[in-house]
Amino acid sequence: MWWSWFLQLSLMQLSLTFVVIVHTAPCQTCRKLTESFIKGLERTANKNFGGGNTAWEEEKLAKYARSETRLLEIVEAACEKADFECNQLLEQIEDQVETWWFHRQLEAPDLFEWLCIEELKLCCPPGRFGPHCEVCPSGHGGVCGGLGRCEGEGTRLGGGECVCDPGYSGALCQDCADGYYREKISNHTHPPCSACYYSCKKCMGPQENKCLDCKPGWILHDSKCIDIDECGTELAHCPSNTYCFNTEGSYECRGCDQSCIGCMGSGPARCKKCARGYRLSGAKCLDVDECSERGIACPGLNEACINEEGSFHCECAEGFIRRESICVENLPPTGPEKGLFDDMTDDEVLVLQQMFFGVVICALATLAAKGDMVFTAIFIGGVAAMAGYWLSEKGDRMLDGILKGR
Repeated sequence: MWWSWFLQLSLMQLSLTFVVIVHTAPCQTCRKLTESFIKGLERTANKNFGGGNTAWEEEKLAKYARSETRLLEIVEAACEKADFECNQLLEQIEDQVETWWFHRQLEAPDLFEWLCIEELKLCCPPGRFGPHCEVCPSGHGGVCGGLGRCEGEGTRLGGGECVCDPGYSGALCQDCADGYYREKISNHTHPPCSACYYSCKKCMGPQENKCLDCKPGWILHDSKCIDIDECGTELAHCPSNTYCFNTEGSYECRGCDQSCIGCMGSGPARCKKCARGYRLSGAKCLDVDECSERGIACPGLNEACINEEGSFHCECAEGFIRRESICVENLPPTGPEKGLFDDMTDDEVLVLQQMFFGVVICALATLAAKGDMVFTAIFIGGVAAMAGYWLSEKGDRMLDGILKGR
């Protein structure tokens, strides 16, 4: 077709393939498409080619009102790019749109009726429903008595039953629903329905004492609906460790206090039995202080007992930390152990070395005095080394330091 290439380029932005299925309600999609098409007609109503030779354009290309150019402009904006169902339907019906534009527009000016109802058979006229457009149930006041809507009306879907407005019931919505009554209004052939008192299922008026029947959870007494206390009867069924709490028209199951195993109400004074870690004191289940009652609640070395609600726990005493399940003293971190001479200055080390060397020289001198030639040689060598050291620059610094008291 003359404009299908443009439509296909637009639809490629939405999907690579097209399935001939409209996923939302088909009638609503068709209605939205035709409404957008009509808006496009209105938007382009005053446009023309504007080429400077209008007479030639009207003669050779027909008037702009029925031109392909105008149709292309309308189709381009008929569906939003993100509306997949609209674009999909538009691709499927390009032949019908072209037929209506060029051949049926004058005799069938209502595009929705011609396209969606007659050609595509996706919709029905107002007041009709279903695949064959059957008539919706109607009565005084119109479809569903004017007090409801016909299920599927205007579409090829639905069963046609009346879905009544709040307060109304019946096949044609002519009756008052439960909880409503018919007002008595003069000069009104069909008075409206108004709400009863909130506990009434049926009534003669809005007052509390106008009830004829009650909603579940209530019982009728002297034209009033009195709340039933299910908690005082066998009507209530609550699981274990909960209790029944009565509410208007019903009841709730609420959890017992943590001090209880089974209860008759809220709080520690309504327990049937005290839970572990609690003891009955007077009328209440109170917490047991295991730390004060037990001789050795925490048997571990350097452990302290901490009481808590319904129980206790053991933790390391102050100044201790747990390591491999044992509490040990939390000492500050220390570095490697210091050596014997780590705190001595360099000068002190040199003095100590010289003192040690002097002791060795004295010992060698004693041995040399006895005439031992070996020790005599060692002694002479040691003396020479000492002399060389003291004569050296380092020896001068050392001697100067000693003389200055450093």
